[in-house]
Amino acid sequence: MVEDMDHSVLAAIGGAIAPLFAPLGFGTWQSAVATVMGLVAKEEVVGVFGVLYGVAGDALEMVEEGAFDTLSPISAHFTMLSAYSFLLFNLLCAPCFAAMGAIKREMNNAKWTWAAIGYLCVFAYTITLVVYQLGLFFTGNGFTVATAIAVVLLTALLWLLLRKNPYENHRDDRPIKSEAKANA
Repeated sequence: MVEDMDHSVLAAIGGAIAPLFAPLGFGTWQSAVATVMGLVAKEEVVGVFGVLYGVAGDALEMVEEGAFDTLSPISAHFTMLSAYSFLLFNLLCAPCFAAMGAIKREMNNAKWTWAAIGYLCVFAYTITLVVYQLGLFFTGNGFTVATAIAVVLLTALLWLLLRKNPYENHRDDRPIKSEAKANA
């Protein structure tokens, strides 16, 4: 057992990937490790936070009793915006391993499985980046390069959502072969 968690192997691994999450507002090694563990199972995020931040006991019970000071090790690393950003990313990101297995089974193709998982991760990162960076801007933190990137991404997302359907004139009203055989 390590005396100081900041000098553990887990901290070194988490510290290596933490900068990836810094533009999203949660660039600490603890939140990076919790996010990666969320890929195993989303409920693991809570357990990992409890262990890494030294919060013992039932957190829900602590909140119900009003003992918020026992949760201060976690709240010291997050603002309201970064906590919201962390939750948003973990909710939108790729599901747990069991769900990934179901995706693989349903897709029946490793390439499409990885494409689906990659899409979910990129989508989560993009949405979270936009929310966090625009949240910083609107709370008075100024306009930065990351804010400009968020505005460009938001503009691209809105364009993709609101553009005219490019395939609207290419619809094929012929019946599908299996329907034609069934009707014959």
